[in-house]
Amino acid sequence: MKDNMTAEKMMEYLYGLPNQFVECLKAEFTFMGNYKKRYKNIVVSGLGGSAIGGDILRSYAENKGNIPVIVNRSYEIPNFVDEKTLFFAVSYSGNTEETLSAYEKAKNKRADIICITSGGKLSLMAESDGYGVVKVPSGLVPRAAIGYLFCPMALILSELGIFPNLKSEIEETVQVLSELREEIKPDIVFPDNPARRLAESLMDSIPVIWGSIGGTETAALRFKAQINENAKSPAYYNVFPELNHNEVVGFAVPEDILSRVVIVIFEDKYDNPRIKKRIDITEDIVKNRVKNLLRIESRGESFLARLFSLIYLGDYASVYLAGRYSINPTPVGVIDYLKARLSEG
Repeated sequence: MKDNMTAEKMMEYLYGLPNQFVECLKAEFTFMGNYKKRYKNIVVSGLGGSAIGGDILRSYAENKGNIPVIVNRSYEIPNFVDEKTLFFAVSYSGNTEETLSAYEKAKNKRADIICITSGGKLSLMAESDGYGVVKVPSGLVPRAAIGYLFCPMALILSELGIFPNLKSEIEETVQVLSELREEIKPDIVFPDNPARRLAESLMDSIPVIWGSIGGTETAALRFKAQINENAKSPAYYNVFPELNHNEVVGFAVPEDILSRVVIVIFEDKYDNPRIKKRIDITEDIVKNRVKNLLRIESRGESFLARLFSLIYLGDYASVYLAGRYSINPTPVGVIDYLKARLSEG
């Protein structure tokens, strides 16, 4: 196996993910005095790599929180947003046009806003309007800043009493990821490296990633997006049990396409027993109709550690897959082109 040397920068980003959590644990949010109140909902508004932290926050809130978290990927905002909403505007660059639009609409609805960004227009607007701003380090690509973009939101909600025992989960996440990266870092070659094995299984295939609602679903979404952006390859995801009511039927034809499909199922030891049974039955239904089917178990004890163990494995695998295709994982030229065309008015 020969990896593309242009992957080195992305590998550097990936290796540093546990350190992002460590740095965030040291952060002080001096603006918190303005947000010590009871909220009825939380909205995270962002796109792409800046939104995935919101998805993790939503899943975490479903398991650990006491008020709902909604992820907003739009120019618009939900109609229910009002002065009892805590609104996170998340844009790594600070210039994402959909997020800037959503920010203005949340401001007009008198929501309490906190911005997570490395700078840009969003930072300037928030500072001018008197809202809290968490400045994260610049110089990364948004999808490589997942720790910086997720952790501040979670820690802020912990300070508000919404997420008890969060810091211990983050500390375990650091431990689990630090151990895992020693198994999947570039120095560990195929076949001893599980991320390289996963990438090799996906070579010249159409990846279909399945997770479970409320549990591994965000890891499945993340892996799909990382394959898209890093390996420049199509990939798709869905979740149990919903996929058992539609997608599972779609493995009859066309046989030539199905022969190139590789299904990756992300599993968790705390999955609902009925979900576990569904996974077993679904494997029996589709395994002989596709190229391959892989089942990958999360690691760790806490929800965050288990979820991020899958995310981290998938992140590395997507970059190894890019290397197998001799593709530079870092630039996203198609997105840059689209933004340039949009800027023409």
